[in-house]
Amino acid sequence: MINIVNNGYEVLSAGVLSAFSAQLIKFFIFTLKSRKVNFKIFTTTGGMPSSHSAGVVGLSTSVGIINGFDSTIFAVAVGFALITMYDAAGVRRAAGKTAACLNRMMDDFYKHDVQAIGGKLKELLGHTPFEVIMGAIFGCAFAFLYHLILQNMI
Repeated sequence: MINIVNNGYEVLSAGVLSAFSAQLIKFFIFTLKSRKVNFKIFTTTGGMPSSHSAGVVGLSTSVGIINGFDSTIFAVAVGFALITMYDAAGVRRAAGKTAACLNRMMDDFYKHDVQAIGGKLKELLGHTPFEVIMGAIFGCAFAFLYHLILQNMI
């Protein structure tokens, strides 16, 4: 059996599992709000909480736990996380707003037959700052809890 405690396997699995868990939370929030089950939520971007933020913060927190919060590799991981979160709340959010505007224009121009030009653009691309922060908090908490669970399994 592979030991995944206090090494790269723990870091990688903390990042992936925190992102997947955030997607699960997103699925349940959508299901409760809309009263519909939509499995496409698992493969979409945007929404609450940010799974991108949860994943990168879970990964970087795990690096900090294992290598120390004063280590160079933790600083690199945090830099990676900050760029990812900035992108989620900035560039991708702006692209989503642009897509929404273009979709409205295409609706007007093509008289509500947007399938004639290939369909609508995807609008839910980015996150609000609140969604990014909640994803980051979730990722951090997940990494600490995950490390605690793994330590107690030994």
